[in-house]
Amino acid sequence: MNWHRYASPAAFKRFAVRVQPWTAGGALACLGAGLYMALFASPADYQQGESVRIMYVHVPAAWMAMFVYANLALAAAASLVWRHPLADAAGRAIAPIGAAFTLLCLATGSLWGKPMWGTWWVWDARLTSVLILFFVYLAYMALNAAFDDPTRGSRASAVLALVGAVNLPIVKFSVDWWNTLHQPASLTRLDAPAIHSSMLWPLLAMALGYTLLFAYLALIRIRAELIERRLAVLTHAKFAAEPAR
Repeated sequence: MNWHRYASPAAFKRFAVRVQPWTAGGALACLGAGLYMALFASPADYQQGESVRIMYVHVPAAWMAMFVYANLALAAAASLVWRHPLADAAGRAIAPIGAAFTLLCLATGSLWGKPMWGTWWVWDARLTSVLILFFVYLAYMALNAAFDDPTRGSRASAVLALVGAVNLPIVKFSVDWWNTLHQPASLTRLDAPAIHSSMLWPLLAMALGYTLLFAYLALIRIRAELIERRLAVLTHAKFAAEPAR
């Protein structure tokens, strides 16, 4: 499939209209199944008890926080290199979604940390790097809105997004590089996931549901961003064509 044709805003909008219902339906199905398995079908943990159920919301949110930012960095690179309006629109559209996932990750992590660690927050490497990721999301959105010239705002925020991508490997490998309260990776081991299938399947269902939800929201927001830009161009052209009084 030739994906380059969807770089055209008009082609992308037609593609989004066709795909949106499928992403919405898939997200509802996966999240519904994942929540049912997480709350009713999966067992309580022998150490964490019922508190382990927060994991099914927290862990996929952490994955999505990094996944969305990786997409944001790719969009920023495409915007700076090719100056394509679709890449810039995509970055603006997905940044708030990524910030929401990161905030959900931090909030659910605190809810889980209180009964497990006896505190809502600790300044360990994983928590601190995720908090920095959240602040970078906010800074990206603030820079986009800080300039009267949208082009300057887009370029400044794109540079920030690329610089902030350095934090992604820190978030991912912080539990391996430093002594933290977080447990090591359970699903990316080379031998086998260190988690029972009764917990693995609801976790994967929630992760897929989050991904489809992100796709659905991103398509809506990118379309809205493109429409807003088109209206701005038409409005500017209308005022420019009117004779001075």
